[in-house]
Amino acid sequence: MTTSNVNTNKSTNAAQQKPRLSFWQIWNVSFGFLGVQFGFALQNANASRILSDLGADLHSLSLFWLVAPIMGLLIQPLVGSASDRTWSRLGRRNPYILAGGIAAAIGMLLMPNSATLASFITPLFFGAMMLALMDASFNLAFQPFRALVSDMVPSEQRNIGYSIQSFLINIGAVLGSILPFVLTNVIGLDNSASGGSVAPSVIWAFYIGASVMLGSVLWTVFKTKEYAPGTNGLPQLESSDLERSLGEKLSEFFGLMKTMPITMKRLAIVQFFSWFALFIMWVYTMPAIAQHIWGIEAKWFDPNYLESVGTIPEHIAKAKGTAGDWVGIIFAAYSFFAAIASLFMAKVANQIGRKLTYSLSLFAGGIGFLSIMWMQNPELTIVNLAITQIEVPQGAVSLLLPMVGIGMAWAAILAMPYAILAGSLPVKQTGVYMGIFNFTIAAPQIVSGIFAGWILTAVFDNHAIYIIMLAGISMILASLSVYFVKDGVEEKSTLNNDEITA
Repeated sequence: MTTSNVNTNKSTNAAQQKPRLSFWQIWNVSFGFLGVQFGFALQNANASRILSDLGADLHSLSLFWLVAPIMGLLIQPLVGSASDRTWSRLGRRNPYILAGGIAAAIGMLLMPNSATLASFITPLFFGAMMLALMDASFNLAFQPFRALVSDMVPSEQRNIGYSIQSFLINIGAVLGSILPFVLTNVIGLDNSASGGSVAPSVIWAFYIGASVMLGSVLWTVFKTKEYAPGTNGLPQLESSDLERSLGEKLSEFFGLMKTMPITMKRLAIVQFFSWFALFIMWVYTMPAIAQHIWGIEAKWFDPNYLESVGTIPEHIAKAKGTAGDWVGIIFAAYSFFAAIASLFMAKVANQIGRKLTYSLSLFAGGIGFLSIMWMQNPELTIVNLAITQIEVPQGAVSLLLPMVGIGMAWAAILAMPYAILAGSLPVKQTGVYMGIFNFTIAAPQIVSGIFAGWILTAVFDNHAIYIIMLAGISMILASLSVYFVKDGVEEKSTLNNDEITA
């Protein structure tokens, strides 16, 4: 075969369109994301609970959580770049998805057993190491999963492709968040933890989460046969790109950071305030709710005090366990409300503009955070959750209302910045700029992790409800900052889902 023929064939292959997929083929492409999000939701709702049970004080909780944004900052750009240049028997993205699923499952099996497994280091440090392993693994899977839909699904089916992925993500988040509650109130497992250990309901939730995650990832890997480079519209692997040095890539990366569009710079301010707030929510909702709603004094979150008293009173341990379970319920609630909001957000943005939609959603989230202060009714009430009945303070039930606003904010944070940004980026550099934009997610979380714990201890005397109020103020500042963002492309057409989930 002549060189010209080879080149012709390459051009022909590159021009091929992706074949249309059936509903279930598209479902299989994203099914593994359900498991990954299942595990991630379990971590978000219970990591602070586990670390606190293992001996972490409120000041250090945010420092332990720093590993999440740091891992995202390091892992996602590297994996995204590496998977672009990978081809193996499993495919292009699947090897990274599989590796992430296996590693995360290992972390989920080991973290709640830190007190038993840690021999040469403290259980708390071992638990922190497993948190780092899980975060690295989740990030290892996230980026390839997002790219897999783009690789496999033709453009005319991309709306439904990303819609199915979004549906599975939210289902995974809801199920993962409520699992410890179900294991306690339906199955009957104990949700209280003695000093230095983890509640049985949480341990078994992580076992189930690891199984669900690994099973769903394996389903996607073995049910999805990826297209080879140079076929079905995918580009060939270019040797010139493979041969570029790390220094050259970093030089290009930082050069583009200096010349980023003004829209991206202003969106970075909005991102700072919104993600600063979200990080606080994930870290401190559990102690805030336990203190504010269940009336547990801050001293019961102080490892030094716990060591001095020796044994945690049964009613305190039970109250902390019940509060931890309820945090799973309200986290599931905001994920559910976010899923509903995402169904309508594109249409609303088409009617009133993306900036206004973004701003109002963030404002609703800020009001949601601030309103938690007034949800303090201690009167016990019976709640029927269809699968079981539970007696909780009325204030705990009232927390479902703020979750509506927080869910709206979460849906907007996942959608609007990318929709606004897309119209201001050079087409050939959209991917790399989206990678740079990930810094605007990681950086505010790192700042929050460094300072939030100090603020909680030094300014608020470990009363965690006040750090949640600070999150509300930060989210409102994010809402106001949207005013300064320039959206140069306010299309009249409905926002498509590839913008929303980019």
